[in-house]
Amino acid sequence: MRALTLAACLALCLLAGCKDTPEPSPNYREYAYISNGGNNSVTVIDLRALSILTTVSVGRSPTGLAANPHKNEIYVANTESNNISVIDAETNKVVSTIGVHRAPFFVDVSSDGKRAYVANSGSANLSVIDLDQRKVIKYIPTGNGSNLARLTPDGKLAIVALRDENSIAIVDTQKLEVRDKVAVCAKPVELAIVPDSSKVFVACSESRQVAAVDLKTDKLLTLLDVGKTPAQIAVKPDGGEVFVANYDDSSISEIVTSTNEVNNTFQIGDHPARGLVSPDNALLYVANFGSDSVAVYSIDNGKRTASVPVGSHPESMALSPNQLLLLVVNTGSGDMTVLSLIDNKGRPQPEIPALETMIPLGKAPRAIVVKAFVSQR
Repeated sequence: MRALTLAACLALCLLAGCKDTPEPSPNYREYAYISNGGNNSVTVIDLRALSILTTVSVGRSPTGLAANPHKNEIYVANTESNNISVIDAETNKVVSTIGVHRAPFFVDVSSDGKRAYVANSGSANLSVIDLDQRKVIKYIPTGNGSNLARLTPDGKLAIVALRDENSIAIVDTQKLEVRDKVAVCAKPVELAIVPDSSKVFVACSESRQVAAVDLKTDKLLTLLDVGKTPAQIAVKPDGGEVFVANYDDSSISEIVTSTNEVNNTFQIGDHPARGLVSPDNALLYVANFGSDSVAVYSIDNGKRTASVPVGSHPESMALSPNQLLLLVVNTGSGDMTVLSLIDNKGRPQPEIPALETMIPLGKAPRAIVVKAFVSQR
């Protein structure tokens, strides 16, 4: 909490044009962690120096990453070695390896930092990990093709996409059992849960549809027609809209969450892979995998404001803790583009990002997570 407060203060001061920006504690750390699926490693970037700090060897074919909000730990899902690597952010070394079941792709951590949830796509179940004990406390049978699990913001449910059953499993995290299954659409691949935990939107890659499911009644509310191959969903922080990246349609669909209606579908770039909404709800950043660019879309004005060249096949994105840098992971070129969201006079310019630097990564980088903290060592 102390580190987050410090980062927020720095960002606010810069945005307000403070003359005397406070120097952070000498022990303050800002790191980005990127999983390199092609060479079984995680690259650690020092975001204050914008340079590689170290490279950490993990399991085979690392994919998803998660940061613990209360401990200085990073969790890596290793798909081919069927385990989770625990990286100590203080030392940036692997301090534990936790075996799960077959083919984990993603990991999600509870808001209290006590548990991690891992959907095992090759064994039709969900691993529940006690992060203090660093061990699996239960395997919950969920269904075939359990490729992704996300926690609701209130922590009461884990939602599992069942790709091979065209449905989702709703898991009660107190009872550690499946509460219900809900049929959705063909090949669900992505989940987005609104901030009040009342609904989940499910992107189905083979049906050009997004399903809206009520998490109070466990009922399918509607199926929404979007573009071809909806692959990812970005949620506005205020929960008012979600944005669906239609990979094979070069478009984004905007869904109003209160009415469960598609408000607009607009062209954005070649093969959009991922969207990210700015913390102020004003802008949508889109990584266009096929055109090696990041597009910026003004949500309020309904228009694209910029298209910025990056590396080859951009996919994952994250904002730096102070929200002044946009970090873009380029899977094809094996590097990270750092885009500045301020101009050369230190004024905010989030609608027209500018190239700050490029940082080499490992082979086939996949996911990114950031961590800010004050070191106790």
